[in-house]
Amino acid sequence: MLGNILMLTPLVLTLVLALVLQRTLVALGVGIISGALIISAFNPVNTTVYLSSKAWMQFYADGQWQAWHLNVLAAMVLLGMMTQLLARGGAVKSFADWLYHRIKSGRQARVGVVVLGWVVFIDGIFSCLAVGHVCQPLSQRYSMSKEQIAYLVDSNASPLCALLPFSSWGPYVMAILASITLLPLSPLESFIEIAKLNFYAITVIILSLLVAWFGIGFTYTATTEPESAEVEAGNPWLLGIPMASLLIASVALTLWSGASNSQSADISQWITSADIGAAMRDACILAMTIAVFMLKLSGRKAQELVVDMFAGMKVISFAISILLFTWMIGAVIADLGVAKLLASWAEQFISSNMLVAGTFILCAVMAFTTGSSWGTFAIMIPIGAEIAVAVDSTLMLPVLSAVMAGSVFGDHCSPISDTSVISATSSGCEPHAHVVTQLPFALIAAFSALLGFQLINLKVDPIWSWCIVLLAALLLLALYHRGTRGSQVEVAKAQS
Repeated sequence: MLGNILMLTPLVLTLVLALVLQRTLVALGVGIISGALIISAFNPVNTTVYLSSKAWMQFYADGQWQAWHLNVLAAMVLLGMMTQLLARGGAVKSFADWLYHRIKSGRQARVGVVVLGWVVFIDGIFSCLAVGHVCQPLSQRYSMSKEQIAYLVDSNASPLCALLPFSSWGPYVMAILASITLLPLSPLESFIEIAKLNFYAITVIILSLLVAWFGIGFTYTATTEPESAEVEAGNPWLLGIPMASLLIASVALTLWSGASNSQSADISQWITSADIGAAMRDACILAMTIAVFMLKLSGRKAQELVVDMFAGMKVISFAISILLFTWMIGAVIADLGVAKLLASWAEQFISSNMLVAGTFILCAVMAFTTGSSWGTFAIMIPIGAEIAVAVDSTLMLPVLSAVMAGSVFGDHCSPISDTSVISATSSGCEPHAHVVTQLPFALIAAFSALLGFQLINLKVDPIWSWCIVLLAALLLLALYHRGTRGSQVEVAKAQS
């Protein structure tokens, strides 16, 4: 019994500190050190040697460099540098000026916010910053509330990144998946399968498009803003070409890598055999090179470009630190046998009929209280996989989908989430107002997703589960729209 308590101590400390301190990096660090102390029988010298060895093994093990880890880190650094190059170099503002002259109605403005979020898929935080600043003039011109802009921005940032393997989230999540020895598919294939059942992320994106198209749930106040002629013409290519290069090169290099490593003519086999880490790294190098070249031609000085790239490295350093700590605590927990212990308990006490839906709720609570979806991924993906194998191995990928979906939902609604705060501030509204006005739509998507995960848990076909999820979401959205429209009419009558 005492041995089991010691085994669980690092994990418990990590969870408690993450919830109480709301600082994921500190919580992971304490978990790593406490676990190393237990493994080394509380000998400081042995603990130091153990930690040094495990840290080095993340980069070099079994007589060879760990190419996957190195490529993932390189891709994340390059993405961080590219985001700052585009933001600080004027590419985002230039695109905003170009877009301003091409939007002719309020509906186009709202849908434009959504579509721009799909275009700027590179990173959740960058998407919030870029789209919010780009669309502020549109909100002023077409009398859209700041809260609506913030909602549309936030709903097409993190949820979209959770679905795309070629965003900055992809390499991070796939790096965690690669550490799962019982994963039934390659990390890339698993990521795609997990995304297919991410009921929350996909539903949120669909709801945001419907809200934008029909103007549901937000009030509009007339404003007097300058005519579009006072805004410069703008240039869409400074932002558009690097982003398109990243997407096209990521797909092309992945397929090329898979075709080179596979003897089959089947594209699915190419994806299985592809070196996704190297493909992402090379695509990022190409896209960033194009961005630097174009910004230099636009008048950006070489010294300024270097400063921008260092700023990007600084911005991405926190995410890289979390990833490194994630790898470390994963190794420590594996050596302690924590996942196996939890899996054995889960096999005895957890009903397989509630496993997937329960995982969604647990991860949503964790992400909400910590304000971090990435931190929840780091802790729950390995543990969720191990528990799923013990309870019902056929549910591993649905459980991991529930981890991803619950983490995004909790982070999406959290007032301390970086994306929530940045979406609000970049759109010009108060963070509290953004969270409150976004919450009804998030809850609609979450309830529908919870229903979907429970149906999957009960072995209902995914197609039918999706039909029920979307039907539930549409019905709840219609009821919400009817309720808000009635209250708005009453307010208007009272004011008149």
